[in-house]
Formats: sequence, structure tokens, C-alpha cells
Amino acid sequence: MHLPPHIRAIVDERAEAIGFAALKRAATAMSDAYRDGDPSRTGRLLAAERAAAYLVTRLPATYAAAFRVLGEVSGRLAGRPVTSILDIGAGAGAASLAALHWFPTAALTLVERDGAFAEIARECLPDAAIRMDDVAHIDPLPPHDLVIAGYSLGEMPAPVAARAWRAARAAMVVIEPGTPAGFGRIRELRDRLLADGAHMIAPCPAESPCPLHEPDWCHFGARVERSSLHRRIKQGELSYEDEKFSYLALARDPAPLAAARILRRPEHRPGLVSLEICRGGATTTERVPHRDRDRFRAARAALWGDPWTGT
Repeated sequence: MHLPPHIRAIVDERAEAIGFAALKRAATAMSDAYRDGDPSRTGRLLAAERAAAYLVTRLPATYAAAFRVLGEVSGRLAGRPVTSILDIGAGAGAASLAALHWFPTAALTLVERDGAFAEIARECLPDAAIRMDDVAHIDPLPPHDLVIAGYSLGEMPAPVAARAWRAARAAMVVIEPGTPAGFGRIRELRDRLLADGAHMIAPCPAESPCPLHEPDWCHFGARVERSSLHRRIKQGELSYEDEKFSYLALARDPAPLAAARILRRPEHRPGLVSLEICRGGATTTERVPHRDRDRFRAARAALWGDPWTGT
């Protein structure tokens, strides 16, 4: 997954402006805060340092996760126009950038309380409406066809999720870190909104209770290109990393669901592909042998998180 060229240019320009030493220090602090779920740990960073470190290390990952999720949502909402999108806790606009690819004619509204991130969002998305405000203080949220909360729900008071759903005329998408805590927030919201009459879009292939039990949790991965600067900061040799995320997409009206969902990275062995899938409110392991040529070919091409038809 690659960022659009004009966004990569903005990232490079802001990273160069603060220098490598400051960038690495800020990136380390942000990484620790992200891992520990404690955003206050970045409070001592200068705004320019924090913003540049986010652009280099987190913007590509957030964009990749949102791109993958919104691609599926777009397909399952086919025929239902999305003319307006509200991105709450929008940060630098990564989720909105991904949304613009799948819904190119939609009007974008971003709400972000951090002035440094809001400034970057204005530069990245000059045609979007950027509202610098704390979404926790906006009640009600302005109605839009699609509401997105990308990696922001965990930083907001619980009532915000309910306000976000009330603002969604057609659908709502929530993306959280692919950790037990992130999935816990997703699962709680899933149960509550389905009980209130929402309809599943993805990832679940059914609206029945989630079949996973602790310590297991539902999460997926998006492969992200690492720039040379990103590799230097992370002291990594690989040209990519896998961003792990959990997500939930709900609609006002019933939408076609996947027949099944691949829950883990497919396991490839000579002449055999094993898939751990969720189907009809239960998880199973499906082994596809080489002799079953069509299904084997499909299984070899399948990715973690993909829908699975079994045909």
C-alpha cells in the first residue's frame, strides 16, 4: 500500500524540516504511547515534532487500514450513494484520504481538536471542510451519509460513539488498533448497536453473537510500504510492515454480507492451504487440498481478512 504521491511529498517536507534526531525521538515516544494506549505520553513533544513523527510512522499505516476497510464497505454499499462523509477525530486526515479514493464525489468534513494535525489535514485535503474542535463537545454531530472514526474511538468518551451512529444516515465505520483492548471496544459497540437495530456490513458474516472468546480476538492486517526514512527510524531492514487493526462497519439498512471471513493469515503447505474462517456465527479451520483445483487456486490467492466463498 502506497500513499498518494502528493501526500508523500508533504510527509518528506515536514520530516526534513525538523531533522532526523528530533524525528526519531518523537517517533519513539509516539510508538510507546500507541503501544501502551496512553496518548498523554506525547504531551511534551513540540507540535511540529509530533506531527512529523506521526506522518512518517503512523499516517501510512492508518491510511492502509482505512483503505482496505473502506474498499469493502464501498463494494457492499454499491447502489447506495454516499455524498457526504464525516471523519471524527480525523488526525491528519488519513482515513478521509482513503475514503476519497472509494467515494471520490463525496463532500468531506473532518473534526480534529489538535491544531497541528488539523493544519496538515487542510494541506492534504484542501477541498475538505476542516473543523478544529473536540468531538466530545459536539452534540449532536452533523448528519452525514457515512461517519468514520479511525483510531480515535478509544480516545473519546463513551457517548461519542452513540452520537456518531445517530449522525450516520447510511453507515458508520470504526477502526481501532488490532489489540485485545481495541477489539474489546469494537465488540462492545457491535453488540450495542446491533441490539439497537443496526445492520452488519463487515467484517462479520453474520449478525449473531461473536464466536470468539478471550484470549482470542478478531483483527486483520494491511501491508504498508516503509519509506527509507521510516526504516531508519525503526532500525528495520524490511521494506514493509503489517498494520494490525480491528474494525466494524454498520449500516442503517440490510447489506449483503460475506459468506465467510478469513480470520488469520492463510497457512500454506505443499499441496494444502489451511484457512481459519468465521462463518454463520462459528469459527472453523478449512483445509483446501491441491486436488480441489478451483478452491485451491482461490485459497492460494486469499489474504488475511478477505471474504471467503469456499468456491
